[in-house]
Amino acid sequence: MINKLVIIGVGLIGGSLALALREAGAVKEIVGLGRSRENLEAARTLGIVDRIETDMASAVKDADVVVLAVPVAAMQPTLAQLATCLSPHTIVTDVGSTKRDVIAYAQQHLPDHLSRFIPGHPIAGAEKSGAAAAFADLFQGRNVVVTPLPENDALAVSRITAMWQTCGAIVTTMPAQKHDEIFAAVSHLPHLLAFALVEDIAFRANAKELFSYAAGGFRDFTRIAGSHPEMWRDICLANRDALIREVDTYQAQLDRLRDMLEQSDGKSLEIVFGHARTARAEWLAGKPDSQ
Repeated sequence: MINKLVIIGVGLIGGSLALALREAGAVKEIVGLGRSRENLEAARTLGIVDRIETDMASAVKDADVVVLAVPVAAMQPTLAQLATCLSPHTIVTDVGSTKRDVIAYAQQHLPDHLSRFIPGHPIAGAEKSGAAAAFADLFQGRNVVVTPLPENDALAVSRITAMWQTCGAIVTTMPAQKHDEIFAAVSHLPHLLAFALVEDIAFRANAKELFSYAAGGFRDFTRIAGSHPEMWRDICLANRDALIREVDTYQAQLDRLRDMLEQSDGKSLEIVFGHARTARAEWLAGKPDSQ
């Protein structure tokens, strides 16, 4: 049981975590803190939080768990402010899509609290944002990656693991560098490509005509271009080194396909398409939510 949970940034992820824990009866009090008073009021009205605070010290006083659910670029100033008012027993965790940068900020601002700073990343989301988008089942059957530090207290790691499992998540652990490399490939690159394709079409002279004929394939490929621009700007920049490597690898694949087209090499194109189709089918067959 979490006696006092503080959510800093009551949006889709933070709000859904609060709702899931409340529905499971795993928390007594939930306090919301954020930069938008309107969003916090909505969170209270929707029953996501019990009360709202605008002062960090008041919010986190005697908290059992503090969850940083702010954009990646806001992690450093948030940790700097948090450092001045943490109780010794409080466990701090985050939900950031990148890990090495957040860990570096924690090492800078919470050097004496690293045993109770547990980095995490729930692999769940949607194009909608804000408290109104939150729902209790968001993490059911979803992966959550925890990237423990050498300094971490084992009981603190176990408590954060249990928190996510209570929400229905599947928790795994891995080093932060491996995490950032994996998600550069399977999350950050796809978002970059979706944004790039829509941007390319939108700025053509005949954009209106092109969009008028776009159908299911274009919609499916570009769905994630509807994601929050500020959040994805921050993620891409925070993980830029790994993402640049993935862009270069993808560019090499495009160059390979271009050569096949130029040479009218239909056999090679079919082989590539067949491999991709099979790989995707195998991936979907292994996903819990595809059964």
